[in-house]
Amino acid sequence: MKIFLRQDIENVGMAGEIITVSDGFATNYLLPKKLGIVVDEQNEAGFARRMQKIEQRKEIIGSKTSMLAERISSLVVTVKRKLHDDGKLYGSLHDKEIADALAEHGVSVSKNQIVIDKAIKGKGLHQVTVKLSSTLQPKLTVKVVSEA
Repeated sequence: MKIFLRQDIENVGMAGEIITVSDGFATNYLLPKKLGIVVDEQNEAGFARRMQKIEQRKEIIGSKTSMLAERISSLVVTVKRKLHDDGKLYGSLHDKEIADALAEHGVSVSKNQIVIDKAIKGKGLHQVTVKLSSTLQPKLTVKVVSEA
């Protein structure tokens, strides 16, 4: 069954795409939740025009996102926290704190977009991934220094 997606669905497709899925998946999941619309011969041309408009918008958004990715990868964000005498943090550094530090540099990302591979519990330089899209995931350098 051909379906026009209204929203991004992970591991299925992006909004504005026409995909082919099994009948059960379409009737039991996509259609009741209004995530997609059935495509038939009558409305296929209209959805094809919508897809072209969406592709143009994606190109514009993609260029802006790639510029943001370059800016993020070149940044070194400094976070000041209280440390033990041996250089370890009281607790660990969270994604919200990194998002706030990025906001101070003029880069607006949500805490859900920040992926910390290993908990940041000490001072020094650490690599963090910022997930802008499924393909663009620049690395950000976070520098943890002592507050006092």
